[in-house]
Parts: sequence; structure tokens; C-alpha cells
Amino acid sequence: MPLQKVDKIWMDGKLVDWDDARVHILTHTLHYGSGVFEGIRCYPTSQGGAVFRLTDHMVRLFNSAKILMLDIPYTVDQLVEATKETIRANNIDGCYIRPLVYLGYGEMGLNPLPCEVNVSIAVWPWGAYLGDEGIKHGVRMKISSWQRHDPNAMPPACKATGMYINSSLAKVEAVKAGYDEAILLSPQGYVSECTGENIFVVKNGTIITPPVSAGALEGITQSSIRTIARDLGFDYEIGNILRSDLYTCDEAFLSGTAAEVVPVNSVDDRVIGEPGPITRKIQDVFFATVKGEVDQYKDWLEHVR
Repeated sequence: MPLQKVDKIWMDGKLVDWDDARVHILTHTLHYGSGVFEGIRCYPTSQGGAVFRLTDHMVRLFNSAKILMLDIPYTVDQLVEATKETIRANNIDGCYIRPLVYLGYGEMGLNPLPCEVNVSIAVWPWGAYLGDEGIKHGVRMKISSWQRHDPNAMPPACKATGMYINSSLAKVEAVKAGYDEAILLSPQGYVSECTGENIFVVKNGTIITPPVSAGALEGITQSSIRTIARDLGFDYEIGNILRSDLYTCDEAFLSGTAAEVVPVNSVDDRVIGEPGPITRKIQDVFFATVKGEVDQYKDWLEHVR
């Protein structure tokens, strides 16, 4: 999805012009992929722009950095405020937000510990990641031939830059085969997650999503759906899912910051169908929540102004 340019990007404590937000070609993370990032969204509400679960995202960013032993030279609160400052500087209410922690110029080699840690925050307008039609009618999915990382090879709990080669390989394979998105399996053969989304199936009225032990990233939107589902009275379980469960489920849907909440129409050409009632209800509550229309979940929104 093409980037839409805005005015300013936050880099190491300063707002710089979009075109001047550059790094050296010998930046360590460019070579070795040892950076961490987050995807966050700000939504227009009746009280102006509000970022969905901003502090929770920043806490996860710091946890990812801890796993890679990156020492972020800011606090969670400082990066929360820097995010709001960047959104205000660009005079934008609805946007995608990309904090990035990366190892900068000055050291080279596989030992990252001596490297300087840099932080940037960029924002830009971004529509539906899997398309408006996907949100309305569901997306076509393919089980990827690429496996999700073994947790003792690459830690799936870490949202690290280089680890997303795994997701990109799966995404390209799916798109070239004519599908919208891919599903990755764990080395043990269980459903893990999609290239950038958590996945859920609905079977006999129960919502089931894979555990982190299957290699799924612990999603912020995923945890919101858990709360929404239980508050709506739906049974919700965390449990292992086989690919055959995807073929025979009553409903299926995805969640993620970029994708939001997207129904699944089919998996490997096994038709699930149009979005079912549980998926639709969760979609409705989620999209009302991010717009500030649900009092019960207003504490998930951090207002920019």
C-alpha cells in the first residue's frame, strides 16, 4: 500500500521534515535486521484523534527490545508523548503509527551490544490493510509452505524487523497464487498466525485462537477481541488449531492493528462463506470502540489533544 507523505517524523527527540528522515547506508539494523517496531492506529473521534491502546503498544515495544537486549534510551511515557506530538505536528486525526527502534551507524558485525540505539516515530494516513471488500465480505486465505519460526530459533514474542522476512515470504507466495493472505503453521503443525494478524475460528458458538506456544504474537487487538467477546457473552478459548479445523469451522476472522477485524471467506479453497453473526457482532463493537462510541472501552483510547 503506497505511503502518503506528511510533514514531520520524530527521530531521537526531534521532529524532522519527512524528506530529511534518513539513516546512513551502514546503519546496523539495515544489515542484520536487529530492530523492533510496533504498528498502532489513531482514529478520528468526536473529541479529535485518539490512539488505540497506545501505552499497551509501547510496553510491547519495550518487551521486544528486552528480548533482543536493546536498551531504549527513552521511557514508555516519553514515547507515548512523542507519538502524540508527532500526530499533532502533522495535524492529522486518522493515521497509522510506526515506532521503530534500530541500531544506528558506527559499529558493524554480529555483536549488536556496542551499537547506538536510535528511535523514530512516523505517522501517515492508511486505509484498510486488506481492503474494504475484505472487511465486508471476507478474504481468501492460503496455508503457507513456509513455517512460522521455531521459538528456539527466533523468538515469536519479539516484534523484530528481520523476523518479518518469514511473513514476507508467506505473503508473496499467497498473493502470487491469487489469495489475499497466508496462514503459517508452527513446526509442530498447528495453526500459528497470519503474516501480520492473529487468527480466530468459531466452532459451535465458541471462539478459538492459537496460543503463543504455537508461535503467535500476543496481539493487542487480539486481547481487545477477547474482552469484547466475553463481554458479549461468547465463549472464548485459547487452544491449538489444526488446518482441518480451518476447513470445517463455522466462521473465521483475523485481527491486527493494520488489518483491524477481517472475516475469512475461505481457506485453501474450502469455502467458509460470508461473515457469520459472531464475526459481524465483534466487528461492529470493535469499530464503534475505536471511534469512541462505546463508553465501556473508552479507556483504550488515548486522546492526542
